[in-house]
Amino acid sequence: MRSFPGPALAIVDRMRAAAAADPARAIAFQGSPGANSHRAATEARPELLPLPCFSFEDALEAVKDGRAGAAIIPIENSQHGRVADIHFLLPESGLFITGEFFMPIHHALMALGEGPFEAAYSHPQALGQSRRFLRERGIVPLSHADTAGAAAFVAKRGDPSVAAIAPAIAAELYGLTIIAENVEDSPDNMTRFVVLGPEPLALETFAGQPVMTTFVFEVKNIPAALYKALGGFATNGVNMTKLESYQIGASFSATMFYADIIGAPGDPAVDRALEECAFHSKELRILGTYQQARARG
Repeated sequence: MRSFPGPALAIVDRMRAAAAADPARAIAFQGSPGANSHRAATEARPELLPLPCFSFEDALEAVKDGRAGAAIIPIENSQHGRVADIHFLLPESGLFITGEFFMPIHHALMALGEGPFEAAYSHPQALGQSRRFLRERGIVPLSHADTAGAAAFVAKRGDPSVAAIAPAIAAELYGLTIIAENVEDSPDNMTRFVVLGPEPLALETFAGQPVMTTFVFEVKNIPAALYKALGGFATNGVNMTKLESYQIGASFSATMFYADIIGAPGDPAVDRALEECAFHSKELRILGTYQQARARG
């Protein structure tokens, strides 16, 4: 349970008890009840029991420990880019991506008082997505572990000069007043979530449906290694929809790449492209093949 704010604890206890009674049907998410990840869990997998976890690591550990059958994690946002640490956590978790879910994100400014407000608490992603709104009003952004947790913290603190940025449902859960709705800077604010499980999906599951494959690879530290590693996707006509790099360790000499492609192992073109990428890499690891939730291209 760790450091959930006081007003959230009773709700967390009820949700944890329900999940513990049927862990195979539990889906872990990071944040307090009412967070965007909670909403994503209920919308993406309405048949499952949402299990709140304090951190991303805790949500992944819940699946590894058998306390949940799945986890849902935000991976990127259309406004604010990659969710911090996810690209490190996913490969290290030993879990597999079994699905994706795109969810429009809308934030509300909520508080005990009516303003003006000195500061607003929220998750760094939500603060980044609302930076223009906050700057124009002179409200100082203050980081919190999650959006709904920020709302619960503001309710517990009892200071009318501070606010929270969170989903509107959090105001109802924690007794706050919504001061402004849709405070995100872009009306098409969208977050992509991935669903994770302990085992990869069988390829025959997809039966001709459009699929994505996500993998990580580390190229050899030689000239043109990345060019050569990626060449097979071009020559085999495999569409790569995402490629991001991140450093491994403090030497700044080893770079991992995180990639999404359209297609699945077993397709000859995909197999040839992955084989060529692996040949020019020190390591290549597939994180999952799963059905597309939204068409690319």
